[in-house]
Amino acid sequence: MSSLPIRSALISVFTKDGLEPIIRQLHQLGVTLYSTGGTQAFIEGLNIPVIPVESLTDYPSILDGRVKTLHPKIFGGILARREPGHLDQLAAYSIPEIDLVIVDLYPFEETVQTTTDHAAIIEKIDIGGISLIRAAAKNYQDVVIIPCRDEYDTFHRLLDVKRGATDLEDRKYFATRAFQVSAGYDTAIGQYFLGKSGQESFATQAAPAKTLRYGENPHQRGTFYGPLENVVRQLHGKELSYNNLVDIDAGLTLISEFRQADPTFVVIKHTNACGVASRPDLFTAWKDALAGDPVSAFGGILAANREIDAQTASAIDEIFYEVLLAPGFSPEALEILQKKKNRILLVFPEYHQPREQFRSLLNGVLVQDVDNIQETPRDLQTVTKVHPTSSEIADLLFANTCVKHLKSNTIVLVRDQQLLGMGCGQTSRVDALQQAITKAKGFGFDLKGAVMASDAFFPFPDCVEIADQAGIRAVIQPGGSVKDQDSIAYCDDHQMSMVFTGNRHFKH
Repeated sequence: MSSLPIRSALISVFTKDGLEPIIRQLHQLGVTLYSTGGTQAFIEGLNIPVIPVESLTDYPSILDGRVKTLHPKIFGGILARREPGHLDQLAAYSIPEIDLVIVDLYPFEETVQTTTDHAAIIEKIDIGGISLIRAAAKNYQDVVIIPCRDEYDTFHRLLDVKRGATDLEDRKYFATRAFQVSAGYDTAIGQYFLGKSGQESFATQAAPAKTLRYGENPHQRGTFYGPLENVVRQLHGKELSYNNLVDIDAGLTLISEFRQADPTFVVIKHTNACGVASRPDLFTAWKDALAGDPVSAFGGILAANREIDAQTASAIDEIFYEVLLAPGFSPEALEILQKKKNRILLVFPEYHQPREQFRSLLNGVLVQDVDNIQETPRDLQTVTKVHPTSSEIADLLFANTCVKHLKSNTIVLVRDQQLLGMGCGQTSRVDALQQAITKAKGFGFDLKGAVMASDAFFPFPDCVEIADQAGIRAVIQPGGSVKDQDSIAYCDDHQMSMVFTGNRHFKH
């Protein structure tokens, strides 16, 4: 039978927010309510009759509340198929059918974020609640499960429309959400224990799930799994798309490298940085980041490491872009930027990258540590007779930070903390350098006195030769080629400086 009436409900939640309208509606529909502890007291406070679980099981809540619902008279009523045999056993043991289960689990993740008290965290591992969710979801043919408060509004509307009955399609939807909640909850607990033990493991955060307009292309479906609101908060604009999220990740990861720097702006296009500049004020940083490639900036992702002020907002407002990320926006800036309804404005707190990255391919998943090395002047080994000046060292490190966030093979050209040109995703390092030079000159930059960064070593001296002819005076690279000395010798013969970092920054 597809459409089934709800005649009885077990309600056991941690947070009562949003629950009252559902309880009142269930009462009006004549549904028998069972409950536990604080939820029971909440329902009684609404002057609505409720049957304590203890009166059904003949057992009190024991072990400081660790055991309340774990009893055959509860799980039997949930798991019984509504057919002869199972129903006969319910009758034999005086077990009532339970048609609806509403659960909101202990806030494990929130507790981990707010305390380091291991004992307190352990107590927020829900046992009865997660068991109720799984049992009701398993028996979705006959039982409705509401597994989290995010589904309260959906269920409330359903009660209104169908007057206390549900179809199989409704029950299957909530069962699907239930297993997503269960998987996400267990993942969070597993990640906590792995973190405590120092182990690493691949795990997916299955809930919450956000269905996107489409995937990378309109004919592809797309879904984002994870608590996005813990990273960015949307203030304005259309729904985030799959491609928006990929670019936002690239922009946020790069701008986070400049958290201690002067005001900095980055422009991202298709995950690659096409404009970066650090300046004494944000307005100038924006102008100089845009100058790095004003053509590619069209429709790009913008990110800043400072609050957006009115002057900068007015300048940004002159171009078309998809997303603007910043730690904050002044009221005046928001007024300017919100005039275009589709423009996406995002606020991010201090961002801490996860320790690991995952990529699905073939029939499995690749896991690796995040490339979180950020070189300092102490990490640089000067290998040429000429040493870089202090300003060149600052530019070399700036270029080296940018090169980490561009697809390999890549070359970055920088002067005065500004990205002048970049070549990325090329099949040879010479092609990447020539692309960078062409872009820089195409946008009117003179490369005299600029510096060059490479994501990997030079197998031949051709790149330093081309760089020298373009006016570049200092080079940063990992080193490690069997022919390093050829590049070093060329630099020595042409009064160029070169430093090694010892760290390759490939990005495939």
